[in-house]
Amino acid sequence: MLQEDAAPAEGQPDVSGLETLVGFDELRDKSAEWIAGLQNQVLSIDVAIQAGIIFFALVPATIFGPQLKKLIQSQIAPRVPFGILRRAANAFAHIATPIALLITLQAAVGILGWVGISSGLVEAGVSLLSAWIVIRLVALVIRSPFWSRVAISVAWPIAALDILGVLDDVVRQLDAFSIPLGTDEAGNAQHFSALDFVRTLAIFALLFWGASFASKFVKGRISAIDELTVSFKALLSKILDVMLPIIALIAALQIVGFPFGTLAIFGGAIGLGIGLGMQRTVSNFFAGFTLIADKSIKPGDVIEVGGTYGWVTQMNSRYVSIRTRDGTAHLIPNDIFINEGVTNWSHSDRVVRLHAPFGVSYSTKDLRGLAKRAEETALSVDRVLKSPVPRCNLMEFGDNSVNFDLRFWINDAANGTSNVRSEVLLAIWDMLAEQGVEIPFPQRDLHIKSAPKALRNALENEQITPMSNPREG
Repeated sequence: MLQEDAAPAEGQPDVSGLETLVGFDELRDKSAEWIAGLQNQVLSIDVAIQAGIIFFALVPATIFGPQLKKLIQSQIAPRVPFGILRRAANAFAHIATPIALLITLQAAVGILGWVGISSGLVEAGVSLLSAWIVIRLVALVIRSPFWSRVAISVAWPIAALDILGVLDDVVRQLDAFSIPLGTDEAGNAQHFSALDFVRTLAIFALLFWGASFASKFVKGRISAIDELTVSFKALLSKILDVMLPIIALIAALQIVGFPFGTLAIFGGAIGLGIGLGMQRTVSNFFAGFTLIADKSIKPGDVIEVGGTYGWVTQMNSRYVSIRTRDGTAHLIPNDIFINEGVTNWSHSDRVVRLHAPFGVSYSTKDLRGLAKRAEETALSVDRVLKSPVPRCNLMEFGDNSVNFDLRFWINDAANGTSNVRSEVLLAIWDMLAEQGVEIPFPQRDLHIKSAPKALRNALENEQITPMSNPREG
């Protein structure tokens, strides 16, 4: 006779059903197995040996690290030129002790492999320490927040994958994921894998950084050559800015073995995309070369374009930077100068002529003497040149005044033109006031062709006197 399972007591949960549903027994067994394996690994002789090696590796690192730092600071760094090379030498001196520890741990890995002892823990330490050294070197040498973030985003994941032992598997998966690019002349299939793409990015980043360093070095040498004109120096700098990144990209693709022959297949589509999507960018790019080649503007010129007055501070591949008198920088696309034109106040000569027009009353007697005094008054302003001499010409007999045009010359248009014109006009005002010369205002005569009869009678009887001066009343 079968005996039924005893029912749970009142108020007690049905634990057996819950265990069956959740699988507590299986979870308990798996946890016990994992804990036992971890204890065996942690408490093994190999792990103890590796932990001891890591601990005792700090001793030679702390001994030889400071010695290595002194050697770099006293013998290597002083002989390295200033700039990025000097920063690199100082960076290696700054992290000399971690580098000595890395060398010691790497030697320990080799020794452990030679004697047949597992070195997984030491290799994990090597991976983490290598990632930290790379990040510190980037931060100390390049001093760029962007490249520091890139180093952190790349170094730590690689170190983590290496510690977990899946780095080789990830590399194989990236290499397996590829895009077919046709066949070569021998009929072999061409492909570009995700691993090739990652390698291209890494190599291009390194080459681009080197190209930037080389560009700055060459630009410095070019700027030191006095025989070259400013426009030619700007042209060479622009060529370097464009060509060196392109060379870096082509070199990176060549290193990873990219099949350049397949580019002919996509050449038409790429050209069409550039023509439609980057038309303005390409136009500005070639307009920049045109501006430098024909020397229409150059750094230091005082120009006026589209209502913006200032001097050229920088000529880039896409725009020209103009600094105005109020201290703001206007970035104007290169094709604006080609399509709309530009006023260059210092294109061929920095000496420019300005105008200060004024008018005097018809009651003025000595107009020739007044023009001579106006010329002398212009010379009283500091920025007005004495040669060429100012010239005051009578321009016309206007409706209300005799109009003169005082023309004078300056050679510092970069300091502004409106301000010096204002100074000259104020000096003219003071001179006219001293001479008692009137500056007239517009006058109009009013002729009434038809008016009410009462108004006509009043005018005829002189009951209303017409105003001769519009200021009266």
